[in-house]
Amino acid sequence: MKPRIPFLATATGAPRQAWFAALQSALPEVEICELQQLTAVEKQQCQVAIVTNPPLSELAQLPNLIWVHSVWAGVETLMHTVGDSPLKIVRLIDPMLAETMAEAVLAWTLYLHRDMPAYRQQQQRQIWQSKPYRRPHSKTVGILGLGQLGQAAAAALLAANFKLCGWSQQRKSIPGVQCFAGASELLPMLSQCDIVVCLLPLTIDTHGLLSTAQFNALPTGAQLINFGRGQIIDDDALRLALDQRKLQHAVLDVFATEPLPVDQWQWQHPNVTVLPHCAAPTDKTSASLIVAANIRHWLSTGVIEGNVNLVRGY
Repeated sequence: MKPRIPFLATATGAPRQAWFAALQSALPEVEICELQQLTAVEKQQCQVAIVTNPPLSELAQLPNLIWVHSVWAGVETLMHTVGDSPLKIVRLIDPMLAETMAEAVLAWTLYLHRDMPAYRQQQQRQIWQSKPYRRPHSKTVGILGLGQLGQAAAAALLAANFKLCGWSQQRKSIPGVQCFAGASELLPMLSQCDIVVCLLPLTIDTHGLLSTAQFNALPTGAQLINFGRGQIIDDDALRLALDQRKLQHAVLDVFATEPLPVDQWQWQHPNVTVLPHCAAPTDKTSASLIVAANIRHWLSTGVIEGNVNLVRGY
């Protein structure tokens, strides 16, 4: 009889079944099952689970759980659920995700670079007027977060001939990118940026990182793309910067509350593009193969690969 590993998923219906099928195909030597399919003895013996963001009540049914493997790259909600327990978390690190994110960063940077929001507004007002054109090498794009996603995005933007700078908590060295690091270098970096792309994870250090001082540091007319997490941005400060035209436009794919409630100001603001958290959807096939490889490695060696640093938050 195959050992059973539960998949604790928030998805329902067809997406849930697609995850089960992909995980089972990638890990045929075990049975991927629902939590309720485990017997009482199996729940006591269970040491690993595959998860999205399960409630604490589900994790509590597995008292001897050692670690969980998330099928998502962001694990801040899961970390909050786990709290101070010794449970180890492994997040998804998928090169396919980085490729998809780089594509999105390039697409929406070009959207801003080529004045697409302004042309959309002109269409609504039936105005036929071209905008002055600037070549990419005359604009500086700043990337917040220079991990795997940020470096993939940098490569795509460099290939499109944008000037690049980037910021991270720890010092990085990336060819073609002027790198900044640490709190003291954030404002100097932002002061150079025509377009800012946020790819940061949500941590204690990044919560509310972009607020009034940071928006004021930007050149007037700068633009923002947030593909990180909604809580990284102070929404009131963002709205003021947009209203005062300090910021020309913001492309927002992530929000503190998702789905974004219908009464939120971002929906109707003329200088905001709202996206439904679609910049870099997880590829179930590639993600499942990565999860399977990590679980297979643990089953054969007892070693947990790439568990999250709970202090840093990633």
